[in-house]
Amino acid sequence: MRKLALLVLVATVAISCGSSTQKEKSAEKPCCSVENTQQAFLKNLASLCGKSFVGRENFTVDGRDSWAHKKFVMHVTVCENDRVYIPFHLDEDRSRTWIFIMEEKGLRFRHDHRHEDGTPEDQTLYGGYADDSGTAFIQSFPWDDYTKEILADGIERMWRIIIAEDLSTMKYQLHYGGELVFEAEFDLTKPI
Repeated sequence: MRKLALLVLVATVAISCGSSTQKEKSAEKPCCSVENTQQAFLKNLASLCGKSFVGRENFTVDGRDSWAHKKFVMHVTVCENDRVYIPFHLDEDRSRTWIFIMEEKGLRFRHDHRHEDGTPEDQTLYGGYADDSGTAFIQSFPWDDYTKEILADGIERMWRIIIAEDLSTMKYQLHYGGELVFEAEFDLTKPI
């Protein structure tokens, strides 16, 4: 009886140790944590640093002004461990910069809008923090409290950036209330 109790005890300890070791190993997986997928996404953006790419409007919902006739160009300029800046030009309009910054709360996406003299527009720096659904190639940014205040029209916004896994394209999407209203796509295979 003692031998049986001892064997059960040894087996229980072995199983417990094995389970905690398994848990520790899965907790160490860099692919699985939100912070690491956001860092990997930022790194993928930074891999485009110093290059410019032509894009186009893929989709605009009916009733929204179309930019299909405009020339889209994105320039990946500032690339640091915790930030990537992408000025986005529509024809001669150079007022927009997409900013991706790793902050304490996670990866933040902002739209910096400036007048020609460099002063900020009234509606600038809106965006949001990446949610928990992202990968190294796709991140979604629901609007944050600041954005709700400055874009006070009650329309819930979410931005999604999609980088093809082979780094051939990058898509910028805008969603209103869960519905896609705009998408632009940039060809990353032909830097200009």
